[in-house]
Amino acid sequence: MTMRQMVDQLNKWAYEYYVLDDPSVPDTQYDALYDQLVLLEKQTGTVLPDSPTRRVGGEPLANFQQHTHLKRLYSLDKVQSFGELKEWVEKVEKVLGRTEFTVELKYDGLTINVTYRDGNFVGASTRGNGVTGEDVTEQVKTIRSVPLSIPFTGVCELQGEGIMRLSVLDRYNRAHPNDPLKNARNAAAGAIRNLDPKTTAERNLDVVFYSNGYEEGLTASSQTELVQFLKSCGMLTNYVFEKAYGYEEIRAVIERIGSMRGSYDFLIDGVVVKVNDFALREKLGYTDKFPKWAVAYKFDAEQVTTELEDVEWQVGRTGKLTPIGKLSAVELCGATIRRATLNNFGDITRKRLKKHALVFLRRSNDVIPEVLGAAEEGGEEIVKPVRCPACGSLLEEAGANLYCVNAENCRPQIVARISHYCSKNACDIDGLSDKTVELLADNLGVRSVADLYALTEADLNPVFVKGGKQSKKAKNVLLAIEKSKQVKLAQFIYALGLDNVGTVTARDLAARYGSVEALSKATAEDLAVIDGVGTVVAEGIVQFFAEEQNREILRRLKEIGIDPVYRVTAASGVFSGKKVVLTGSLSRYTRGQAAKLIEENGGEVASSVSRSVDLVVAGEDAGSKLDKARSLGIKVIDEEAFLDMLQS
Repeated sequence: MTMRQMVDQLNKWAYEYYVLDDPSVPDTQYDALYDQLVLLEKQTGTVLPDSPTRRVGGEPLANFQQHTHLKRLYSLDKVQSFGELKEWVEKVEKVLGRTEFTVELKYDGLTINVTYRDGNFVGASTRGNGVTGEDVTEQVKTIRSVPLSIPFTGVCELQGEGIMRLSVLDRYNRAHPNDPLKNARNAAAGAIRNLDPKTTAERNLDVVFYSNGYEEGLTASSQTELVQFLKSCGMLTNYVFEKAYGYEEIRAVIERIGSMRGSYDFLIDGVVVKVNDFALREKLGYTDKFPKWAVAYKFDAEQVTTELEDVEWQVGRTGKLTPIGKLSAVELCGATIRRATLNNFGDITRKRLKKHALVFLRRSNDVIPEVLGAAEEGGEEIVKPVRCPACGSLLEEAGANLYCVNAENCRPQIVARISHYCSKNACDIDGLSDKTVELLADNLGVRSVADLYALTEADLNPVFVKGGKQSKKAKNVLLAIEKSKQVKLAQFIYALGLDNVGTVTARDLAARYGSVEALSKATAEDLAVIDGVGTVVAEGIVQFFAEEQNREILRRLKEIGIDPVYRVTAASGVFSGKKVVLTGSLSRYTRGQAAKLIEENGGEVASSVSRSVDLVVAGEDAGSKLDKARSLGIKVIDEEAFLDMLQS
């Protein structure tokens, strides 16, 4: 048997085993021929492009490289009720008339974009932002349901969902009892986005193919023909693929899928409805974010009951106490849930929650665990705490929340404030993680961010000693602390940890007031009129500067030399005199980088859309801000136009 014949035979058997789930030979026969192929490849020094020996997983990668897709990968618009679905179908039929749709499962995994050139697998990437993703070629190469060669001449990109079957997850966890995987969704995403391809191989993932992106020479004219092409390539395709006319037929298919959802050996979070005919799709076209010819119907989040065993009160950096419910472990949407936030004591009262009683639990958008309310009468009353669980100080009540006002001596507050100050979007002091800050607080008596600047190498060395040896970390941390003195005003305002002030609002405050001293003198009335601030945030800012311990910290920082002011550069730049809002994600810049470019070119970055805004830059998955901008007639540009303006 020639090498070509060996490879073809092994790939045929693998297709029967991994795709059809109908093996025609025992494992021993496959293994024997595989071993012969390995020996022949060693003897000849030749390995064919689609040889199964290429799937074992190579050496770990240093990092992920970026991959630019040959054609943009759009996300899907979503509907969450049959009423919304009916409106979408009627909108399509108003343009196209009686239309044939396809109905498929929406798998819950990680989108993979696979590239073939003249029939050979040449690369794979994640979806990313739709324009660029991470190159995961070596990882996907180990997935046996992804063919390494297909009967196709030309270049094509085919999309699928990387998944881990629930039965595979169960087998993996039984084989690794000390390091189990929490759920199939995260297991698949973590395996594909792991720098070590061997980890991907160990997880035994699948890719279910369902779409095409860029192609040269693909003659499919409908979703039906595309699925037949994918099957002819030896690929896994959707477990459910049905055609339907009109809303009522589509709804019947979705209801049937919903009733079967719990029996599938994989996670789904909805159903995808598409116009079948590709020519009709072109007639409908695209919005800025979505194709108009497809929609994802999202199932309601799964809901279960479990016992609320106890309530813990966590103290945040502002002193606010958040109740965390400790739950009897329960499986929900493929994850084991043991804890969920209960928001505040008012929420506990409103939902009539009690300890040692059943509660309703769901995962909002299948992600965030949420306690909906009591599922039975009885149980033990949840007592509103009077003293801080961390420092024992008397609590104060403000609105629906409880606060510990012992800011100077309450350890969780101290650690959280310093960690926030050191974070990347704040003063960016590398090397001071939460754990390290805890060590500084416990061993060196660090109580405020100002104390960081008094630390010496002699102070830090004992903290960072490893195995009796001196560590270089002390020097690196001190260098990072020194570098932070050059922080810009917007980042410094964010670093102060003002309640409900994020990075965008911090930039607005920096541009408006120009210095911390000016900001500290602002009244609540002045602050409240700023876009994105409002009454509650304004009162929080005023309260921060009214507290003596905060003023003392600012005074010490100023003595050290940390007193940044706002400077506008390039006042004659392309954005000069313009107030600009950024919404959605950009492929070439982070939100912070884009904001910096706007400011460097004379513009002002605003956090919300109002009539005073001149321009909106809309990236991928732009949301309500884009809709509001259009309703107000504000100019909207995409990322390409934004780049053109910068280059001009």
